[in-house]
Amino acid sequence: MQVIEAARSRCNHVMVINDGATDATPDLLKSVENEVILIGYSPNRGKGYALKTAFREAKKRGFDYVITMDSDGQHSVDDLPVFLDSIQQHPDSLLIGSRGMNHPNMPQKNTFANKFSNFWFALQTAHRLPDTQSGYRLYPLRRMDGMHWLTSRYETELEILVRSAWRGIPLIPVPINVYYPPAEKRVSHFRPRADFFRISVLNAVLCLLAVLYGYPSMLWHKIFKYHR
Repeated sequence: MQVIEAARSRCNHVMVINDGATDATPDLLKSVENEVILIGYSPNRGKGYALKTAFREAKKRGFDYVITMDSDGQHSVDDLPVFLDSIQQHPDSLLIGSRGMNHPNMPQKNTFANKFSNFWFALQTAHRLPDTQSGYRLYPLRRMDGMHWLTSRYETELEILVRSAWRGIPLIPVPINVYYPPAEKRVSHFRPRADFFRISVLNAVLCLLAVLYGYPSMLWHKIFKYHR
Protein backbone atom coordinates (compact mmCIF):
# COMPACT_ATOMS: atom_id res chain seq x y z
CA MET A 1 0.00 0.00 0.00
CA GLN A 2 2.91 2.36 0.65
CA VAL A 3 4.02 1.99 -2.96
CA ILE A 4 0.51 2.75 -4.22
CA GLU A 5 0.12 5.82 -2.01
CA ALA A 6 3.56 7.08 -3.01
CA ALA A 7 2.74 6.65 -6.70
CA ARG A 8 -0.60 8.40 -6.27
CA SER A 9 1.18 11.38 -4.72
CA ARG A 10 3.11 11.84 -7.98
CA CYS A 11 0.81 10.51 -10.71
CA ASN A 12 -2.73 11.19 -11.83
CA HIS A 13 -3.18 7.71 -13.24
CA VAL A 14 -2.00 4.69 -11.24
CA MET A 15 -2.73 1.13 -12.31
CA VAL A 16 -2.48 -1.79 -9.88
CA ILE A 17 -2.34 -5.38 -11.14
CA ASN A 18 -3.26 -7.98 -8.52
CA ASP A 19 -1.71 -11.10 -10.02
CA GLY A 20 -3.68 -13.71 -8.10
CA ALA A 21 -2.55 -12.75 -4.61
CA THR A 22 -3.74 -15.22 -1.96
CA ASP A 23 -2.90 -13.18 1.14
CA ALA A 24 -4.65 -10.08 2.47
CA THR A 25 -3.83 -8.04 -0.67
CA PRO A 26 -7.35 -8.14 -2.23
CA ASP A 27 -8.92 -6.82 0.98
CA LEU A 28 -6.32 -4.08 1.32
CA LEU A 29 -6.85 -2.96 -2.26
CA LYS A 30 -10.54 -2.39 -1.65
CA SER A 31 -9.63 0.82 0.16
CA VAL A 32 -8.19 2.32 -3.04
CA GLU A 33 -10.35 0.68 -5.70
CA ASN A 34 -12.00 4.01 -6.51
CA GLU A 35 -8.70 5.89 -6.62
CA VAL A 36 -6.66 3.68 -8.98
CA ILE A 37 -7.16 1.52 -12.06
CA LEU A 38 -7.44 -1.83 -10.31
CA ILE A 39 -7.27 -5.13 -12.19
CA GLY A 40 -7.25 -8.47 -10.44
CA TYR A 41 -7.58 -12.10 -11.46
CA SER A 42 -6.91 -15.57 -10.13
CA PRO A 43 -4.88 -17.74 -10.08
CA ASN A 44 -1.40 -16.21 -10.29
CA ARG A 45 -0.25 -16.11 -13.92
CA GLY A 46 3.15 -14.47 -13.68
CA LYS A 47 4.72 -11.08 -14.20
CA GLY A 48 4.71 -11.38 -17.98
CA TYR A 49 0.97 -11.92 -18.01
CA ALA A 50 0.52 -8.98 -15.63
CA LEU A 51 2.51 -6.76 -17.99
CA LYS A 52 0.39 -7.84 -20.97
CA THR A 53 -2.73 -7.04 -18.97
CA ALA A 54 -1.43 -3.60 -17.98
CA PHE A 55 -0.32 -2.71 -21.51
CA ARG A 56 -3.65 -3.78 -23.00
CA GLU A 57 -5.61 -1.71 -20.49
CA ALA A 58 -3.34 1.31 -20.90
CA LYS A 59 -3.67 1.26 -24.69
CA LYS A 60 -7.44 0.92 -24.38
CA ARG A 61 -7.45 4.07 -22.26
CA GLY A 62 -5.34 5.98 -24.76
CA PHE A 63 -2.01 6.12 -22.93
CA ASP A 64 1.22 6.28 -24.95
CA TYR A 65 3.59 5.16 -22.20
CA VAL A 66 3.56 2.95 -19.12
CA ILE A 67 6.03 3.17 -16.24
CA THR A 68 6.30 -0.05 -14.25
CA MET A 69 7.37 -0.35 -10.63
CA ASP A 70 7.75 -3.42 -8.44
CA SER A 71 5.38 -3.55 -5.48
CA ASP A 72 7.98 -4.64 -2.92
CA GLY A 73 9.22 -1.12 -2.17
CA GLN A 74 12.56 -1.39 -3.97
CA HIS A 75 11.73 1.43 -6.37
CA SER A 76 11.31 5.06 -5.39
CA VAL A 77 8.79 7.48 -6.86
CA ASP A 78 11.48 10.13 -6.45
CA ASP A 79 13.05 8.67 -9.61
CA LEU A 80 9.95 9.25 -11.74
CA PRO A 81 11.22 12.68 -12.93
CA VAL A 82 14.33 10.91 -14.27
CA PHE A 83 12.14 8.86 -16.59
CA LEU A 84 9.99 11.83 -17.58
CA ASP A 85 13.00 14.01 -18.37
CA SER A 86 14.68 11.23 -20.33
CA ILE A 87 11.64 10.40 -22.47
CA GLN A 88 11.51 14.06 -23.52
CA GLN A 89 15.02 13.66 -24.86
CA HIS A 90 14.44 10.18 -26.29
CA PRO A 91 10.79 9.91 -27.39
CA ASP A 92 9.43 6.46 -28.29
CA SER A 93 12.33 4.78 -26.47
CA LEU A 94 12.21 2.05 -23.85
CA LEU A 95 13.84 3.33 -20.67
CA ILE A 96 15.37 0.88 -18.20
CA GLY A 97 16.16 1.90 -14.64
CA SER A 98 19.81 1.14 -13.99
CA ARG A 99 20.65 0.16 -10.42
CA GLY A 100 24.15 0.37 -8.99
CA MET A 101 25.49 -3.17 -9.06
CA ASN A 102 27.81 -2.35 -6.17
CA HIS A 103 24.99 -1.55 -3.77
CA PRO A 104 26.08 -2.80 -0.31
CA ASN A 105 22.79 -4.62 0.36
CA MET A 106 22.29 -6.13 -3.10
CA PRO A 107 21.91 -9.91 -2.72
CA GLN A 108 24.78 -11.80 -4.34
CA LYS A 109 22.35 -13.91 -6.37
CA ASN A 110 20.94 -10.70 -7.89
CA THR A 111 24.40 -9.60 -9.00
CA PHE A 112 25.06 -12.96 -10.65
CA ALA A 113 21.63 -13.07 -12.29
CA ASN A 114 22.08 -9.60 -13.75
CA LYS A 115 25.52 -10.33 -15.17
CA PHE A 116 24.19 -13.60 -16.59
CA SER A 117 21.24 -11.80 -18.19
CA ASN A 118 23.41 -8.95 -19.51
CA PHE A 119 25.70 -11.44 -21.24
CA TRP A 120 22.90 -13.23 -23.09
CA PHE A 121 21.20 -9.98 -24.00
CA ALA A 122 24.41 -8.68 -25.58
CA LEU A 123 24.83 -11.94 -27.51
CA GLN A 124 21.27 -11.84 -28.82
CA THR A 125 21.17 -8.16 -29.78
CA ALA A 126 24.75 -6.82 -30.11
CA HIS A 127 23.67 -4.17 -27.58
CA ARG A 128 24.94 -3.69 -24.05
CA LEU A 129 22.90 -2.59 -21.06
CA PRO A 130 24.12 -2.23 -17.48
CA ASP A 131 20.95 -3.68 -15.92
CA THR A 132 18.66 -5.96 -17.93
CA GLN A 133 16.91 -7.25 -14.79
CA SER A 134 15.49 -3.98 -13.51
CA GLY A 135 11.69 -3.86 -13.34
CA TYR A 136 11.56 -0.06 -13.13
CA ARG A 137 10.96 0.84 -16.76
CA LEU A 138 9.13 3.13 -19.14
CA TYR A 139 7.54 1.28 -22.06
CA PRO A 140 6.58 3.01 -25.37
CA LEU A 141 3.23 1.39 -26.13
CA ARG A 142 2.89 2.64 -29.70
CA ARG A 143 6.32 1.36 -30.73
CA MET A 144 5.52 -1.98 -29.12
CA ASP A 145 2.11 -2.33 -30.74
CA GLY A 146 1.61 -5.81 -32.15
CA MET A 147 4.60 -7.26 -30.30
CA HIS A 148 4.01 -10.79 -29.07
CA TRP A 149 6.25 -12.68 -26.70
CA LEU A 150 6.54 -16.33 -25.80
CA THR A 151 6.82 -16.11 -22.04
CA SER A 152 4.54 -15.12 -19.16
CA ARG A 153 6.66 -14.99 -16.00
CA TYR A 154 9.91 -13.42 -14.77
CA GLU A 155 11.74 -14.07 -18.02
CA THR A 156 9.29 -11.90 -19.97
CA GLU A 157 11.13 -8.70 -19.04
CA LEU A 158 14.29 -9.97 -20.74
CA GLU A 159 12.35 -11.16 -23.79
CA ILE A 160 10.72 -7.74 -24.16
CA LEU A 161 14.13 -6.06 -24.19
CA VAL A 162 15.45 -8.46 -26.82
CA ARG A 163 12.40 -8.15 -29.06
CA SER A 164 12.43 -4.36 -28.69
CA ALA A 165 16.06 -4.26 -29.80
CA TRP A 166 15.18 -6.41 -32.81
CA ARG A 167 12.35 -4.01 -33.66
CA GLY A 168 14.72 -1.05 -33.60
CA ILE A 169 13.30 0.54 -30.46
CA PRO A 170 16.03 2.56 -28.71
CA LEU A 171 16.89 1.12 -25.28
CA ILE A 172 18.06 3.83 -22.90
CA PRO A 173 19.36 3.13 -19.36
CA VAL A 174 18.56 5.77 -16.74
CA PRO A 175 20.08 5.90 -13.25
CA ILE A 176 17.79 5.02 -10.34
CA ASN A 177 18.05 4.42 -6.63
CA VAL A 178 17.08 1.09 -5.11
CA TYR A 179 16.22 -0.11 -1.64
CA TYR A 180 17.08 -3.63 -0.50
CA PRO A 181 15.56 -4.58 2.86
CA PRO A 182 17.50 -6.78 5.27
CA ALA A 183 17.66 -10.43 4.23
CA GLU A 184 15.11 -11.54 6.84
CA LYS A 185 12.53 -9.07 5.50
CA ARG A 186 12.90 -9.77 1.79
CA VAL A 187 9.96 -11.23 -0.08
CA SER A 188 10.54 -13.00 -3.39
CA HIS A 189 8.43 -15.33 -5.50
CA PHE A 190 11.39 -16.28 -7.67
CA ARG A 191 11.78 -20.06 -7.80
CA PRO A 192 15.50 -20.67 -8.45
CA ARG A 193 15.30 -24.04 -10.19
CA ALA A 194 12.10 -23.67 -12.19
CA ASP A 195 12.61 -20.03 -13.16
CA PHE A 196 16.31 -20.46 -13.97
CA PHE A 197 15.40 -23.42 -16.20
CA ARG A 198 12.79 -21.34 -18.06
CA ILE A 199 15.25 -18.48 -18.48
CA SER A 200 17.88 -20.87 -19.86
CA VAL A 201 15.39 -22.32 -22.36
CA LEU A 202 14.34 -18.81 -23.38
CA ASN A 203 17.96 -17.78 -23.98
CA ALA A 204 18.53 -20.83 -26.16
CA VAL A 205 15.43 -20.02 -28.23
CA LEU A 206 16.32 -16.33 -28.50
CA CYS A 207 19.85 -17.14 -29.67
CA LEU A 208 18.40 -19.23 -32.49
CA LEU A 209 15.83 -16.56 -33.36
CA ALA A 210 18.54 -13.89 -33.28
CA VAL A 211 20.31 -15.61 -36.16
CA LEU A 212 17.17 -16.32 -38.16
CA TYR A 213 15.29 -13.11 -37.49
CA GLY A 214 16.75 -10.74 -34.89
CA TYR A 215 19.99 -9.66 -36.56
CA PRO A 216 18.43 -9.33 -40.04
CA SER A 217 15.60 -7.29 -38.51
CA MET A 218 18.00 -4.96 -36.70
CA LEU A 219 19.96 -4.47 -39.94
CA TRP A 220 16.76 -3.66 -41.83
CA HIS A 221 15.67 -1.13 -39.19
CA LYS A 222 19.12 0.45 -39.24
CA ILE A 223 19.12 0.83 -43.01
CA PHE A 224 15.54 2.10 -43.05
CA LYS A 225 16.29 4.68 -40.36
CA TYR A 226 19.46 5.77 -42.14
CA HIS A 227 17.70 6.36 -45.46
CA ARG A 228 14.67 7.97 -43.84
